[in-house]
Amino acid sequence: MSAHGHSTDDAHSHDGHAEGDFAHPMPMGMLFSVFFALVFLTVVTVAQSNYNLGSFDIAVVMFIATIKALLVGLFFMHLAFDKPFNLIVFLSSFVFVGLFVVITLSDAKMTAPSFENITDEPPVASAEL
Repeated sequence: MSAHGHSTDDAHSHDGHAEGDFAHPMPMGMLFSVFFALVFLTVVTVAQSNYNLGSFDIAVVMFIATIKALLVGLFFMHLAFDKPFNLIVFLSSFVFVGLFVVITLSDAKMTAPSFENITDEPPVASAEL
């Protein structure tokens, strides 16, 4: 009998995790693989800045950043081994952020020609009036 009064059947919750057990032990090789993938993608991001891809610069950098964020979320935040609902919430937040960025950029591109430069003139001194 355990000190908390739980039997062996009560030690596991309904989702398959032992009560109070939130750890998902992962092999060190997998963690180092993800780490080196993140370092490689960072190097690719820095190297990409040396090339002029025109308007695709932001798209390439955002794509690499999305892959890096997914690697961190899946392996370091343990979303790959957690309930599927948490992964769906995490990915849907990415979709909505991407949707927000696309709509904002398209709105800025459509309204940019209508912006006028406003130059502030120095205030007229009251003695000149």
